[in-house]
Amino acid sequence: MDLRVMVMLLFLCALAITTTEGGIPKCCVATSMNIPTNVLRKVERAEMQRSNGVCDINALVLHVKGKKLCAHPKVKRKLKRMQRKKDGKPKRN
Repeated sequence: MDLRVMVMLLFLCALAITTTEGGIPKCCVATSMNIPTNVLRKVERAEMQRSNGVCDINALVLHVKGKKLCAHPKVKRKLKRMQRKKDGKPKRN
């Protein structure tokens, strides 16, 4: 086999692998209401997963030390309360 053909095949395989991984969404398939308080304190970022797109369920995705945890959307209230206490902001009326 010609060297150019081998290089081209290798390039196409690498391209196929990277584009396929980028197209697969990372959805939560189950959620938990029981997220420990010490874990909620360490949350760096939180985002909502909606069921109206590719994913099947609504979930609150918590990013903690490079890991993703799937929490029930109601956990968002508890998380906001904890963040308010941490920041020292008064409660809104």
